[in-house]
Amino acid sequence: MKRTNKVLLIYTGGTIGMGSNPITGALEPLDFNHLADNVPEFKQITTDIDTYQFVPPIDSSNMSPKLWGDIVTIIADRYDRYDGFVILHGTDTMAYTASALSFMFENLTKPIILTGSQLPIGQLRTDGKENLMTSIELASTYKDDGTAMVPEVCIYFNGHLLRGNRSTKQNADEFNAFDSFNYPHLCEAGVNFTFHEHNILKPDFNKPMIPHIGLDNNVIIFSLFPGLEEHLVEHVLDAPELRGIVMRSFGSGNAPQMPWLMKLLKKATERGIVVVNISQCISGQVEMSRYDAGYHLKEAGIVTGYDSTVEAAVAKLMHLQARYKDSDIIRQYMKKSLAGEITIPRT
Repeated sequence: MKRTNKVLLIYTGGTIGMGSNPITGALEPLDFNHLADNVPEFKQITTDIDTYQFVPPIDSSNMSPKLWGDIVTIIADRYDRYDGFVILHGTDTMAYTASALSFMFENLTKPIILTGSQLPIGQLRTDGKENLMTSIELASTYKDDGTAMVPEVCIYFNGHLLRGNRSTKQNADEFNAFDSFNYPHLCEAGVNFTFHEHNILKPDFNKPMIPHIGLDNNVIIFSLFPGLEEHLVEHVLDAPELRGIVMRSFGSGNAPQMPWLMKLLKKATERGIVVVNISQCISGQVEMSRYDAGYHLKEAGIVTGYDSTVEAAVAKLMHLQARYKDSDIIRQYMKKSLAGEITIPRT
């Protein structure tokens, strides 16, 4: 693999590149040139940095499957020209974007690192500079054999490099905004980088990366709670366009044993809707055979999401629904790890 000693920095938007509106005082996106002006350290980086800016910048609340496809196209078109890619992104939907990209880049052989900040990069106490500079360095770190140290879609925040499709935003106010509760960190960035190589994906560097642009977002997230009403659930499940449901159940994958709920879920699965069961807990995984309340879900044709995050489960369904029409094939792939997004227990 030929090194280029170049990194592409893609600015989509987010707090890192914001400034205060002089009239309202509210934060709003600034031109990317402002961001570069605030980071004189850029000049000290030995890697060449090219930039690509979304115009206008996007508030991450407005991120969408179409924009994920745009990001894939931007990177795929320039894939051979750079050692790695850094995406500056708002924190609110960063874990969704990282999850989606992890499935959209099949056999990814280069680092794609998403980062951002809790404070704008121009502010005195910003976390943006360290996040940005370290992400660039990580994206250009290669082994002696010429292969990337971290050939994954990652999130870097506050000293930690995390697998993107294992990450969740855990805090709206503190600098440690993200963590991966069901998977160890890939690298700790202190005075030195401490890579945990056994946790990092190993693609086939002799095979090409295959980009996938298409996504089918006929998916909903459905959280169980005490007091769930039958007629409301029935209306949701009856939507003719619906193809996939991420069902957030209790504990290790349990649901209330109400006959009407099992009947509606079974009817949905028989109609070809893929229902994936993930836990509402931030840590741990679904084991539908552990309790009777979970066993009934298994009998209704619901598939386990193991220890998937909600972000990864939604993105994976969108990706698979765009690639396959047959719901049985989608169910099979939902139970496989495509990009290190789930841990499948040894039987």
